[in-house]
Amino acid sequence: MAQENTIQYLSHSQIDKPAWDKCIANAPNGLIYAHSYYLDYMATHWDALVLNNYEYAMPLPWRKKYGIYYLYQPAFVAQLGLFGNNITKELLLNFLNAIPKKFRYWDFSLNHDNFFEIERYPLHQRSNFVLSLHSSYNLLYSQYRENSKRNVKKAQSYGCYIKKDIAIDAVIQLAMQQVQQSKTTETDFKNFVQLYSFLYQASKAISYGVCSREGEVLASCVYFFSHNRAYYILVGNHPNGRTMGASHQLIDAFIKDHEEQNLLLDFEGSDIRNLAFFYSSFGAVEENYPAIQLNNLPWYVKWVKD
Repeated sequence: MAQENTIQYLSHSQIDKPAWDKCIANAPNGLIYAHSYYLDYMATHWDALVLNNYEYAMPLPWRKKYGIYYLYQPAFVAQLGLFGNNITKELLLNFLNAIPKKFRYWDFSLNHDNFFEIERYPLHQRSNFVLSLHSSYNLLYSQYRENSKRNVKKAQSYGCYIKKDIAIDAVIQLAMQQVQQSKTTETDFKNFVQLYSFLYQASKAISYGVCSREGEVLASCVYFFSHNRAYYILVGNHPNGRTMGASHQLIDAFIKDHEEQNLLLDFEGSDIRNLAFFYSSFGAVEENYPAIQLNNLPWYVKWVKD
């Protein structure tokens, strides 16, 4: 391995996946997105920076366009950045300095344990919301806003019911109806289906749906499990469900199923005001994380990503 206290850049083929995943699994700030299998499914390419014998690790998802290498945030990956124990401002700075110069453009998120003021790399704040499910359902429910309570009761009054392990294709179909407002591609969805299958077989994924009395899926989502977190991901809502409280019932059902567990419900955002209000209405609190954008492209290059 490299000399002690040396940050080493590794191409994908050089990464020791078991050592990498052990680092991510043991890191206090570890997240499912940084596991090698997750990145293998969702990133076009990814290399890495590691310190010593995988004491610290930073994934580097990348693409190449017009001969230019750039760092980007893959679909269905909320946070990446530096993972390990006792991360300091100096350590994060050293890792950012170690990113190879060939990556001329950066646009990616770090994680909630990477929030420092670094003059050379101005980090901007992104919002996430999390809810501890350690308490009883009755106590958790009492912390909902009145609007959320009303919507849960409204969905029940319409005869809506919960269905678990609904077909991933049904979730995808609803999610793709909203894709016009995002840059998620068909390939991203196909990769996600493979990732879901992998995690489902390992008992680390489940799908939830809210169905109308007639059996139509009105709201749906996938939950991934890792690091004592349940990630609320790939959300799809039918227009008919928005006035019936289906989305509120969907989240309420998960909270009820997982009460009194050492589990953090991770909503994966959001900077969008309405979504932030929606998540906080269940008693969720903000857990901010940083993102970075850096442009070292030649002046004559007009950059258009993706």
